[in-house]
Amino acid sequence: MADVSDRAGDDGSRPALARRIAQVQPFLAMDVLAAAGAKERAGESIVHMEVGQPSAPAPRPVIEAARAALDHGRIGYTDALGIAPLRERIAGHYRDAYGLSIAPDRVVVTTGSSAGFVLAFLALFDRGASVAISAPGYPAYRNILAALDLAALDVPLRAQDGWRLTADAIAEAAGAGPLAGILAMSPANPSGTMIDGAGLASLGRLCRERGLWFVSDEIYHGLTYGEPADTALRHHDDAIVINSFSKYYCMTGWRIGWVVVPERLVRPIERLAQNLYISPPYLSQVAAVAAFDATEELEAVKADYARARSLLLSELPGLGITEIHPADGAFYLYADVARFTNDSIAFCRRMLDEAGVAATPGLDFDPLEGSHHLRLSFAGGEEVCREAVRRLRGFLR
Repeated sequence: MADVSDRAGDDGSRPALARRIAQVQPFLAMDVLAAAGAKERAGESIVHMEVGQPSAPAPRPVIEAARAALDHGRIGYTDALGIAPLRERIAGHYRDAYGLSIAPDRVVVTTGSSAGFVLAFLALFDRGASVAISAPGYPAYRNILAALDLAALDVPLRAQDGWRLTADAIAEAAGAGPLAGILAMSPANPSGTMIDGAGLASLGRLCRERGLWFVSDEIYHGLTYGEPADTALRHHDDAIVINSFSKYYCMTGWRIGWVVVPERLVRPIERLAQNLYISPPYLSQVAAVAAFDATEELEAVKADYARARSLLLSELPGLGITEIHPADGAFYLYADVARFTNDSIAFCRRMLDEAGVAATPGLDFDPLEGSHHLRLSFAGGEEVCREAVRRLRGFLR
């Protein structure tokens, strides 16, 4: 609950904050980033493993396209659903990467994947509806749902399922209670663990049987280290797929993403987008078209992630960090550190203070078991991770 001081003054004259704001928790990864930044400004050396942000800049074709657009002149509004060339290139990506024919009209360009979630949740769910999410899972899911007066149903991931979200686990967690939809992520944040095609098909069947919406977060597609990730669109015609140029394409600050929706949702989402955002940023849209021409450069960045991943998986067990979820994709390791702590927030604070390594406490991702987990991002690449291992060897002695 909000503190009384947040609701009204002693004399009752101050307007009260909305009650929903008390349900929106801080994003701890960003809090750690802020603390690490303060230490750096004070002259300390910090190894950043707390945020999911590529260390590489946007690829060269993206920068060149943005410069050309700036030289051309006016940067203005676009259609609320995005510019046609970008919607067409995204649809072409589904043909090239997955062998699927997706009409460009079904593609909604958004101000990052974050806006995609807001638009999707508003279009799909009435106030008070319950949406199943995994625990551990991306913390913004729960907080966006709370801000929209929706309820998150935590579905604990289980070792026997390979730490993957399954239809059986959702059914068990939901019981006979009302459920409006499920939100799956593959590769997952915080773990990088993937759901294979059979698992996605099973989730699709559950949604058809129960009349649920199926939202699939595929923001880490392209960043896999074995088998490529499959898309929910192959297994469920009505799936709502959310993706972004932030991760594989190294365009976090450009704030540009997309959603693929069934035809019947295009106009409802367009009405929402017109009123909430006007349009995605024009400059970022033009630049994103060129991102699909940067595969060679982006694969080189991914190769550095792969080396960093291999280094950590090889070295961390020798430091006592042995329980790690399957890191099939993305650029994270999610580790059980119960042998060191049952207070992941305090542990990460000590790690930052004593070793100069910034990591994210598991409580950011899992209110149930996160007190003895942490997430390490290897998005900084091999050399950053090598230095992190050196520092952690002294810290975890």
